Amino acid sequence: MEQYKQEFIDFMVESDVLKFGEFTLKSGRKSPFFMNAGAYVTGAQLRRLGEYYAKAIHDNYGLEFDVLFGPAYKGIPLAVATSMAISELYGKNVRYCSNRKEVKDHGDTGILLGSRLKDGDRVVMIEDVTTSGKSIEETYPIIRAQADVEIRGLIVSLNRMEVGKSREKCALDEISDLYGFDTAAIVTMKEVTEYLYNRERRGKIVIDDTLKAAIDAYYEQYGVKQGGI
Repeated sequence: MEQYKQEFIDFMVESDVLKFGEFTLKSGRKSPFFMNAGAYVTGAQLRRLGEYYAKAIHDNYGLEFDVLFGPAYKGIPLAVATSMAISELYGKNVRYCSNRKEVKDHGDTGILLGSRLKDGDRVVMIEDVTTSGKSIEETYPIIRAQADVEIRGLIVSLNRMEVGKSREKCALDEISDLYGFDTAAIVTMKEVTEYLYNRERRGKIVIDDTLKAAIDAYYEQYGVKQGGI
């Protein structure tokens, strides 16, 4: 596993973004882990987060794109922080763009925040985590309505590797099949589990045998079969 992936997993745990225990998700599933990207709240955290996203984008899509699009609202700071990191790490200037939930009719008018989209723009979309694909379902038509752009792909921080609506593939694979562009994550939950299993952080083992068994049982029920934990 790449060094930045290991650092990112540690970063999620240290920031209390990735927690382990017993959680009830919006879907009603009882999960032994929970990710809350809203826990990234400081400038230092956002700077590091942008760097991890930038490295993952570089690895998965290269730098041949023009716009980083973050769906409102959580995608806005992600797009800003990551576009800055791409500039600092690779000397590449990409524009950031987001959508508004409501169309603004005065001043900086329209549905978009940040850069406008132009015909021929190559766009990478950025999100925290995708479980159902709902935000992409909402924002994809908005992007397409603005200009004739090429969607290079979608990047998220964590691939939960759970079955989506089809009950056969994970949400990221469903999005790729539906819209025809690539999807990727900084890390997968399989990588997280393998890295943290029996590893001590903050003076205690993060994923011990009991928790590992709970994660395995969860993925036996909800995981994508070809990518088991």
